[in-house]
Amino acid sequence: MNAQRVAELISFARQHSPYYRDLYSGLPAETTDLTALPLVDHTAYWKAHGEPVSQVLTGPHTEGIVFKTGGTTGAPRVSQYTRDEWRAMSRRFGDGLPAAGLRAGDRVANLFYAGELYSSFVFTLNCLQDAPVPTVQLPIGGGSPLDFTVGALRDFNATVIAAPPTSLCRLAIEVVNTVGTLPGVRLALFSGEALYGDQLSLLDKAFPGIEVRSIGYASVDAGVLAGPVAGEADPRVHEVFAPDKVVELLDPETGEPVEEPGRPGRVVATDLVRRLMPVIRYPVGDMAEWVDFPQRRFRLLGRSEEGARVGVVTVYLEDLRQLVETVDKQGLVAGVQVVLRHRETRDELVLRLAAHSSGDAADRRLLERELTERLASVRPMFDEHVREGKIHPLAFEWVGLDGLILNARTGKLVRLIDERMD
Repeated sequence: MNAQRVAELISFARQHSPYYRDLYSGLPAETTDLTALPLVDHTAYWKAHGEPVSQVLTGPHTEGIVFKTGGTTGAPRVSQYTRDEWRAMSRRFGDGLPAAGLRAGDRVANLFYAGELYSSFVFTLNCLQDAPVPTVQLPIGGGSPLDFTVGALRDFNATVIAAPPTSLCRLAIEVVNTVGTLPGVRLALFSGEALYGDQLSLLDKAFPGIEVRSIGYASVDAGVLAGPVAGEADPRVHEVFAPDKVVELLDPETGEPVEEPGRPGRVVATDLVRRLMPVIRYPVGDMAEWVDFPQRRFRLLGRSEEGARVGVVTVYLEDLRQLVETVDKQGLVAGVQVVLRHRETRDELVLRLAAHSSGDAADRRLLERELTERLASVRPMFDEHVREGKIHPLAFEWVGLDGLILNARTGKLVRLIDERMD
């Protein structure tokens, strides 16, 4: 970690960002140690950014680009980058593509999503443009009809497909059901969600012998963090883009730094490049473990308690809690736990609701229907992906209070249980 760059970032944020000035107000003026700083609280951060004049930004946004992140409440979650920041980010991510298996002369079908302030398509296009190996880009997009996509892959001799795993699986089913196989596609680059064994077997049916690799690890709000490791068989393993990016793993209970291999920790990110909208000790929402700490190589393990990632849709846990609280007018629910599952090649979001003794089955069904409708209203992307068959519909589990899983060490409620990694 470059101590001088860290000190400069802290000083700059305290001087120019009202949010960080307030967050660090109790710290000595000469504070330069990153680990001495408090973590960013998501609710406070995005509320401050949603003010009529953002309290997070360090100045006016006069050039660059804007993208929307996930979220279900009224507070906007919009990430802003200057032109130089965006260029640096895409160039750094592009540098990691050869480690993912990209070769000179590859014909890459970009099947990520564009429009409505989504970042993945534009970012992938920029990364390929800045990659150190020359390629031909096929900007098909994730919203194209599947028959068009299959035809374009065949007609333009695509060798690489880049898309979220859910989209890759839908494409594979279409290939199997129409042309049988596309053996010319040798590499699939995925991001945005985890990829599971049942999905790998499906992809191999459509694209025999295909290699499936992560395109890299990034998020709209935290930026680019890590790239794939050349020769690594496990696509969950990434190497931090040091020295520009700092990734900490923190014990989920104590908050102490984790450095030994195999011990899970919350991923916390700091970007030493971004200045317009600083990211300093920002919890990304994932769990990971170090594979090689000196080399800053880690394995992603699933989501932490910031947000539930269902396919490529993020639903924040605090938003879900508020949703239940708002809709449950009869007071049927005594506790809420979020469970993530994966079956039949798709992710599923489950609300495990602890019930009071009052309320019958009809009351519960009515509440389930209202919660489903309300989530579709406040998080249209979730409903859209359900209707398109990319994720399962919102599911419910009713239990007694003793049916909620607690942390064995602290007795606290485990707000998010990710069963997909079991």
